[in-house]
Amino acid sequence: MRALDRKLFRDLWHLRGQVLAIAVVIMGGVATLVMSLSTYDSLVVTRDRFYGEYRFAEVFASLKRAPEPVADRLRALPGVELLETRVRAGVKLELEGFNDPITGLLLSLPDNGAPLLNALHLKRGGMPQAWSADEVVLSDSFADAHGLQPGDKIAAIINGKRQQLTIAGVAVSPEYIYQIAPGSMFPDFKRYGVLWMGRSALGAAYGMEGAFNQLSLTLARDAREQDVIDRVDAILAPYGGTGAYGRKDQFSNRFLSEELSQLQTMATIFPAIFLGVAAFLLNVVVSRLIALQREQIAILKAFGYRYPAIGWHYVKLVLGMVLLGVAGGVALGAWFGQGLADVYMETTFRFPYLDYLLYPGVVLVALGVSVVAAVSGTLYSVARAVRLPAAEGMRAEMPEAYRATLVERIGLQRWFGAPTRMILRHIERRPLKSMLTVLGISCACGLMMVGNYQKGAIDFMVDLQFRQAAREDLTLTFIEPTSGRALHELAAVPGVGYVEGYRDVPAILRFGHYRYRSAIFGIEPEGQLHRSFDHDYQPVAVPPGGVVLTDHLARNILHVKPGDMLTVEVLEGSRPVLQVPVLGITQQFLGLSAYMQKDSLNALMREGHVVTGAYLAIEPGAEEAVYASLNERPRVLGMVANLSAIQSFYETIGEFILFYNLVATLLAGSIGFGVVYNSARIALSERGRELASLRVLGFTQGEIAYILLGELALLTLAAIPVGFLVGTGLVGILVLAFESDLYRLPLILTPGNYAMGASVVIVSAVLSGLLMWLRLGRLDLVAVLKTRE
Repeated sequence: MRALDRKLFRDLWHLRGQVLAIAVVIMGGVATLVMSLSTYDSLVVTRDRFYGEYRFAEVFASLKRAPEPVADRLRALPGVELLETRVRAGVKLELEGFNDPITGLLLSLPDNGAPLLNALHLKRGGMPQAWSADEVVLSDSFADAHGLQPGDKIAAIINGKRQQLTIAGVAVSPEYIYQIAPGSMFPDFKRYGVLWMGRSALGAAYGMEGAFNQLSLTLARDAREQDVIDRVDAILAPYGGTGAYGRKDQFSNRFLSEELSQLQTMATIFPAIFLGVAAFLLNVVVSRLIALQREQIAILKAFGYRYPAIGWHYVKLVLGMVLLGVAGGVALGAWFGQGLADVYMETTFRFPYLDYLLYPGVVLVALGVSVVAAVSGTLYSVARAVRLPAAEGMRAEMPEAYRATLVERIGLQRWFGAPTRMILRHIERRPLKSMLTVLGISCACGLMMVGNYQKGAIDFMVDLQFRQAAREDLTLTFIEPTSGRALHELAAVPGVGYVEGYRDVPAILRFGHYRYRSAIFGIEPEGQLHRSFDHDYQPVAVPPGGVVLTDHLARNILHVKPGDMLTVEVLEGSRPVLQVPVLGITQQFLGLSAYMQKDSLNALMREGHVVTGAYLAIEPGAEEAVYASLNERPRVLGMVANLSAIQSFYETIGEFILFYNLVATLLAGSIGFGVVYNSARIALSERGRELASLRVLGFTQGEIAYILLGELALLTLAAIPVGFLVGTGLVGILVLAFESDLYRLPLILTPGNYAMGASVVIVSAVLSGLLMWLRLGRLDLVAVLKTRE
């Protein structure tokens, strides 16, 4: 073993505390990267495999009713490879011991054989027997939420008639990975289920014998999706078609894609922030660490070692630290990544299996970023040291020129003892070092704020969306647009305190070449239950004669502003194409919406007082009676309780974000401790001779500890407000990166965010101070005074 290699191992052992602290900083950044990217890669690969194996369709269309021979015309269209029709119907479900309203979706299965498209993955049980009138396959999410097994019974109200259904099997469909009830924003597995039933039985129940109201198809190899959609729409228009759409607009896949897009953003932004901060901190720490070995570098030069050999020696020293941190970060990130993927599987995505992957490229990226960050600091410091002549480098650095500090110049020195003046003098004489220390600690504080930010943001979103904007207790959806007289009937239901109707119209919104498939919601102009908010979170009235868009839809998707004319292609009825002025922009964090006054929307549609659903305020304690009464009404398709929506949110998106929040907080805390400890440890190395000299001159251990730790305490306190600014900036980057169709995060920082960031830094400083106190107690005065290092 060469002499430099022996020195390398001695240095690593001698600096083991700092080596571990630096490795912790690297480990936090790498673990964040590995966790995020591996989870994203795993979910994308699992999705693509499941879609392929179970023949997920590429184009979908719904309509009122068409005879089966129309399907032959559709199959003959150019670009259509495989087409399948079916019957689709809403259903209300009842379970003994569960009193909340449950809605469901019934889909037909071929009476003989498996579906050609959107096949089912059976997890338990089997398919319904041929021509069975009461057997169904149940979605696994609903079955698992209620503990249902094959052979169990479930009551369903099908087309106004109550029927007992037998569960033949429990399955997962590629069409309902993300399973959401109409009118909801997030999955609620207990209150919404998908069921599959034999075609003949379901057709007979809904008067669809020899007819269909939904179809799906796959495209030929060279087909253009929009051309096929246009041809399908032309054929289905006389049969009440509501507009065919591609896979990207299919409800489940659209939400799944948005979630994966959010995860990809998180997999990019979070690791970029963590690794960027870790890289900066590592650069600062390594630069100061190498600067401490200035005299050793000069001695190596004097013994004839060339610059490349010296540089490579220190690169290997740092690479040892990097490899330790990367190894720990990869292992920890893979563990967290598996846990994060499991949270997704349990709360959001109902894949039948998960192919967890950790691509070598992810590890190489983490290794590359860490190596570049560490080596850049190393080479800069070594280059600065080797530029000195050997004789000059072996001499101790020239003492600092004495000059009065600011405190002394303004005459406040009499208020401070000698140790305090030493602290202030040392900070002021080395402003760059002090500034870098403050910046490093502030970055650790900022990372903690980023890691802990999302909890407060989620609580704010839920409060604004479900307690202030949507103040209704229950949202009803009717089977089809209904006369406004139905609102008077609802108001007469015992226990209902207040009713507001709404009208929603599916439509494609266009402005120039921008388009978005959504719906226009007609609401009361100054509704008491369902309201819109401006950017100051104050309720605003929807003006008559035009549309009000949510901010993300207006600015980032359609690129419109108030005063512009929006083209609205209605997808129901006679499917008119309307020109509607944009009258305002409203603030909304969940979903995307376009609002009009209900009367204005009815007028545009050339219809009377028509509603699609209603918002209800229910008197306390009357919930079960109201649910039971509404369950008997055949026109009511679905019911969504507000409290259930909040619970659903926290059980799905909320649980995922809170898990990520916990992991990010733990990693940020580890980085914070690593930074503060390294700052304290290097300060002790830099001032060891000075502190030993003070001990010889009669200073007590407490006094020299006060000098060392007092400086660290002042710099830490100075770093906390700077850290608040850093954290606010990083959170702002996160907010911009997380904008999506599904949800946007508000830039809300609670006192708890600031307290958490400051607390972790302070606790890290206290622990580091205790470790430094122990080292000061073991300070060898004679050895320190003999050495010049």
